[in-house]
Amino acid sequence: MSRRPLAPPPMNGPRFNEFIQSPKVRVIDHEGENLGVMFTREAMEQAQSVGLDLVEVSPNADPPVAKFLDVGKYKYEAQKKANIARKSQKTQEIKEIKMRPNIDDHDYDTKMKAIHKFLGEGDKVKITLRFRGRELSHGQLGMILLKRVQDDTAEIAKIESYPRMEGRQMLMVISPK
Repeated sequence: MSRRPLAPPPMNGPRFNEFIQSPKVRVIDHEGENLGVMFTREAMEQAQSVGLDLVEVSPNADPPVAKFLDVGKYKYEAQKKANIARKSQKTQEIKEIKMRPNIDDHDYDTKMKAIHKFLGEGDKVKITLRFRGRELSHGQLGMILLKRVQDDTAEIAKIESYPRMEGRQMLMVISPK
């Protein structure tokens, strides 16, 4: 009866000690000194004599680079770095501003203030022009209005999708530069 070969368990994190598959590794000790290329077994014995684990820090190098570290502490530090990176990243939302083709100047200025605020916060802005009744036959009014919006936001925003008709609405998306 033949046995199945013993496969290492699925790893979530770096390989360490007996899970390192390479026969030789480039070793860096706990003080950061390069000890050179040596057999993995020999390196593991040296790490255990210091009271640390042999952790593979660069598995794609030739030969892989391994370091004398405490595995638990190394995983904890990596998790903390990942959490900080996730907190600092900004998700970009799409804010929507709705207008009509024959919008009054004061209403237009109010909408533009909102657009500038959204762009300042780093969000994309979707400008929707709604046409009702006979306004639909005057599509050029919508294009003129969106061109005006484009000119007013030219220094802080770039056009992501140019004006297009979708049914009874004209849409344009701008994003911060």
